[in-house]
Amino acid sequence: MTKEKLHFGRYDYASFAAFIMYSVCSLAIPLMIVSMGNDLHFPLDKGGMGYGGFLHIVRSFFMLLALLVCGFIAAKLGKRILSGTSLLLFGLGMMGCAFTTQYWMLMPCLILAGIGEGTCEGILTPVVQDLHPDAPERYVNISHAFWSVGIFLAVLLAGGLISLGVHWRQVMGVIGLLTFLASLLFLWKENPAKKFPEAKEKVDYRQLWERSKIIFRQKRFWICAAAMFFGAGAEFGITFWSAAFIELTFKTSVFVAGLGTACIAVGMFIGRTSFGYIAKPDNLRYILMCASLSTIPLTFFLAFLEPGLLPQTALFTVLFLTLFLCGIGVAPYWPTTQVYGVNNLPQCDSTLLYVYYSALGIPGCGFFTFLMGYAGDKFGLRGTILVVPVCLLVFAGIIWYECFYSAGKKAENC
Repeated sequence: MTKEKLHFGRYDYASFAAFIMYSVCSLAIPLMIVSMGNDLHFPLDKGGMGYGGFLHIVRSFFMLLALLVCGFIAAKLGKRILSGTSLLLFGLGMMGCAFTTQYWMLMPCLILAGIGEGTCEGILTPVVQDLHPDAPERYVNISHAFWSVGIFLAVLLAGGLISLGVHWRQVMGVIGLLTFLASLLFLWKENPAKKFPEAKEKVDYRQLWERSKIIFRQKRFWICAAAMFFGAGAEFGITFWSAAFIELTFKTSVFVAGLGTACIAVGMFIGRTSFGYIAKPDNLRYILMCASLSTIPLTFFLAFLEPGLLPQTALFTVLFLTLFLCGIGVAPYWPTTQVYGVNNLPQCDSTLLYVYYSALGIPGCGFFTFLMGYAGDKFGLRGTILVVPVCLLVFAGIIWYECFYSAGKKAENC
């Protein structure tokens, strides 16, 4: 049986742009963290990694708060308006960062960015689900692939401009402006013949709370949420810290260090588009298990690469190739785990499920990003990288329990 041809419209492209700018804004600080640390008095090579990791803890906390309420707000405003507004919020947060002169001044900017990004994270996947209810597993993976496009663009533009001597503040301001422009794809006047497929009936808060209680009573929800927590920690942990790891370990420029992050991004884009093409409801568990098991040795290997181990050209070739393969490996964790969890809880509200899965994934991003910074300060950069394969090992264990062991037990009892 052949796959149906993919069809995209205005709001698909709006979602792609939103994922790109969400990614660029999320990666802007990791790419500039060394320069920011030197300017704002928390140099990473002098014990400032924990401070760098704490920035994402703050951001993640407010992302989580926004995630928990965005489903309720969407029920009142609609997903289209809320999606565009979320882009405006984190674009404003990025522009605010460009004017900071002290470490503490980053906090209100990241709070604003976190609220916008959390709303964007919670609402974009349901937007794609609403646009393509007949094949969400394909379109969700493909739309999430544009997160990786954002990483690649951030490296080329942000990393490249900083290497050419452009100040990080100017780059941050431009990123905020581009985010404002992306919001117009959602907020601009609709074509009456091609309106966004909003829910026809508005749901009140009491109904949403009742639907939420049904979700919270499902054991499978909490298992998939745990998988989201550790999978997100692995994916964002390696993405956040890869540039700083390369820049400090191999004494390279911001641009060369960013190329390592770009390798992850290219791998993630290829992985998500490929998995999106082949994904079917009955093979999602195999995609998740194979991806996690194959990525564990790759991330473990990164911790043992160091200057002088190989000639420089060979060393960077091996490093970038490994990061590219890691990108393919971590590609399906976020979108495919979400779709698997939604598909296997058909009695639950799918929009709320996507929101709550993200609400458990975002703390994983924040916690493990901070843990990697703390480990880097205490045990060196190898200690930072080794957090990633540990996350993957736990993720693989959860997937084995939920998708193979537990599923096998249920089949025996039928």
